[in-house]
Amino acid sequence: MICPICKNLFTLSQHSAAVTGTPAELQTAQNLADTLRAHSAECIGMAANMIGVNQRIIAAGLGSAPIVMLNPVITEKSGAFDTAEGCLSLTGTRPVKRYRNITVQWQDTAMQPHERSFSGLLAQVIQHECDHLDGILI
Repeated sequence: MICPICKNLFTLSQHSAAVTGTPAELQTAQNLADTLRAHSAECIGMAANMIGVNQRIIAAGLGSAPIVMLNPVITEKSGAFDTAEGCLSLTGTRPVKRYRNITVQWQDTAMQPHERSFSGLLAQVIQHECDHLDGILI
């Protein structure tokens, strides 16, 4: 289901709760991926709070099949750089510090653990979405 984009700063600034894989949480993950695909012309990543649900779920991708991460944690980062980012939930762009290379641990929608390294734009997007999960707005 394609959901409306949340622009409520109070909701967006809340720390998101860990997920355990309940049917409702998995539906949120599906809704998030559907909503990201619907906004693919203007957005390459989303966090669940961007659709009004404060759960630790993100979707990110540069193609038609985004990667969905439950409970993502960035465990390593290197190559700091300064940039400016925009957000579908906010107007304008803001300066932010990011890292060119990251390693992330997460669970998939079957609650199976994964660990993978990312670099470049996808690493930047994942960092942005993980900030959302912690209530950090750019």
